[in-house]
Amino acid sequence: MPHRFLVAAFTLAIALAGLSANAQTLRFGVGLFQPDKEKNDATYKPLADYLAKKLGREVKLYTVDSWEGLAKSLAAGETDIALMGPWGYVLANHQAGAEAVSTILYEGKPEYFAIMITHPKSGINKIEDMKGRTFAFGDKGSTSGYLIPFHEFQKRGIDPEKFFSKVLHTKHQAIETQVTRGELDAGADYNRNRDAMIDQGLIKAADSKIIWTSAPLPNDAVAVSADLYKDKAFVAKLQAALASVGEALKTQPNLLPKSYTGFVTQDNRFYAPIRDAGLATGKLTPAKR
Repeated sequence: MPHRFLVAAFTLAIALAGLSANAQTLRFGVGLFQPDKEKNDATYKPLADYLAKKLGREVKLYTVDSWEGLAKSLAAGETDIALMGPWGYVLANHQAGAEAVSTILYEGKPEYFAIMITHPKSGINKIEDMKGRTFAFGDKGSTSGYLIPFHEFQKRGIDPEKFFSKVLHTKHQAIETQVTRGELDAGADYNRNRDAMIDQGLIKAADSKIIWTSAPLPNDAVAVSADLYKDKAFVAKLQAALASVGEALKTQPNLLPKSYTGFVTQDNRFYAPIRDAGLATGKLTPAKR
């Protein structure tokens, strides 16, 4: 085959490969922000459909029921894009180079708070009052449910396994429900979840008392896999699509749950406070140079 035909054939193969890659379905993993997977999928499908339209590619949405599981899925290349908690993102970044491209806004702000809650009749008013009582963390991939409260205990010289009579790890919604019912003395959660559960009538505000609130934490990240992050043109297009959600909410209010108001472009540096907490607690090992 003449050289010019070989060049032409090679050029065509590259172009077709590019078209194929561009047409590939994007796997969009979302953490369990709602009480169950079905409701979570229904809640975030409008966002997935919106992104598909903006990106010109099919976006397949699925819920991963633990923050740790979503971090592992992104790290393993099973997920292309993820809406995930800050600690889960930091784990995926540390383990496999996943990169944050945007941060969700809650009531116009890119931050939220970890909290510790109890039942008003528990007799607990501060952390020290919880000694000898039962306490629930979220799963070990949770920022507000595990990393930040664990770090707070560490700073106070508290070993949870010795300080509490019983330590559990469960979902955020279950923590709120069990605490308000008096089945647990106290637990870790985040303000957005508590607010949402009260708003949906799942718990009563009068049955849940906040006894500790963290410093502001960076909100949930939209992160992409290390491979996808190499495509700078795609990343810019995704960031633009996410940045347009705030305006789109005016005519499509179901794009995000109540009180979520859009996205703002951010990068890995925004999540430094979470990384610092991970290093301080020993839950994250320093990167090798």
